Amino acid sequence: MINFIFKDVYDAIPTVVTTFVAIIAKISIFIFLLELVHYTIIGTVVGLTQSRIKRLFAFSTISHVGFILLGLSIHTVESTQAFMFYLIQYSVSNLNAFILILTIGYSLYCYVDNAKYTKTIGKQEDTNKNNDNLSDVNNSPIQLIDQLKGYYYINPIIALSLGITLFSFAGIPPLIGFFGKQMILSAAIDNGYIFMALVAILTSVISAVYYLAIIKQIFFDRPDYIINEELKDFNADGLITEKNSIVKKVNIKINNIVISTSLSLSISVITLVITLFIFIPEELLSLANILALILFNL
Repeated sequence: MINFIFKDVYDAIPTVVTTFVAIIAKISIFIFLLELVHYTIIGTVVGLTQSRIKRLFAFSTISHVGFILLGLSIHTVESTQAFMFYLIQYSVSNLNAFILILTIGYSLYCYVDNAKYTKTIGKQEDTNKNNDNLSDVNNSPIQLIDQLKGYYYINPIIALSLGITLFSFAGIPPLIGFFGKQMILSAAIDNGYIFMALVAILTSVISAVYYLAIIKQIFFDRPDYIINEELKDFNADGLITEKNSIVKKVNIKINNIVISTSLSLSISVITLVITLFIFIPEELLSLANILALILFNL
């Protein structure tokens, strides 16, 4: 349809304006492709230097925006479907990552950094000032990547879920993130965007380095955390109720405090979607296909 409009527009407007319209249209496409490369490369390279977890996720998002723009720039039904699916799967994985970071932070409230504290006569003395620049610790307890060190030895299930999510970000098969990148790259190669596909593949491989660095700290480094001495002897009584009647009395100690049911359920469902997508792809692919057809026909 737009091809038929162009001939009338070019013919009806003054020649000076036609020159401007013809040139700017081509330059704008070139600038868009440069922005695509910029997002993909800058997000990946700068992410390698980050020590703060949310800053790392921010640059990771910039890198993923490059993939999203690549799918959007091709403008075919297949690329639009790939764009919608990538947007859905990345949103799901990103949601899980931040829920897990919050959960890990709250689960460490009862712990202190063993390297940061030394015992003195009857009290604990701070001997390490490296983390004194952390702000708003109550609402953002996990701010540094180093704070995740050895978390696998504290809560292996949560650590495994975060590891799966990071592998999905990196595009490791058979996780959902792999299929998102595969669809974008297939659409790009099929439509002749070979250079852009090569840039996306290269940056995806490089970005896997900082995801693997986080995974190394979580699973292979020993934790620096110990239970806070002041809470070590914590002991309280609780009640399990059902229909306003007491069902059971329980004794609560510091080592049997668990995360809430809603958090556990949310993390479990999202992690299963990320992991088992290969066995049940129809629902998300159908949703992406429907949205792609709607957008493509607008």
